[in-house]
Amino acid sequence: MLTRINHIGIAVRSLDESLSFYRDNLGMAFAGIEEVAEQKVRVAMLQVGESKIELLEPTSEDSPVAKFLEKNGPGIHHLAYEVEDIEAAIARLLADGARMIDERPRTGAHGTRIAFVHPKSSNGVLTELCQSGC
Repeated sequence: MLTRINHIGIAVRSLDESLSFYRDNLGMAFAGIEEVAEQKVRVAMLQVGESKIELLEPTSEDSPVAKFLEKNGPGIHHLAYEVEDIEAAIARLLADGARMIDERPRTGAHGTRIAFVHPKSSNGVLTELCQSGC
């Protein structure tokens, strides 16, 4: 079902203020910034080994990331796992009784297909499944 950890999502108040730490201080390869209007975020992707760090900046006060920042402050927002077949992964989780935020895939950054598992079904960790282009 899972093929690898794809990325760790980190909520930040400002990409401009946060990016230099990961890119310049830690030396991660910067892959660019993209706005994901559907999720009301700007995303900066950085490569570290086979995985990525995804910095998430809200573009609206009502975005889920803005609400996360208001409640928790900056920090780890989610873990994302790459899957070969996102529909099959969702179906399996639902059949096993998992609570899903997304019962159907939606579009994520870089043309990926994503779905989130509710933290109540994953030991308090917001979990993202992603397929292709990840």
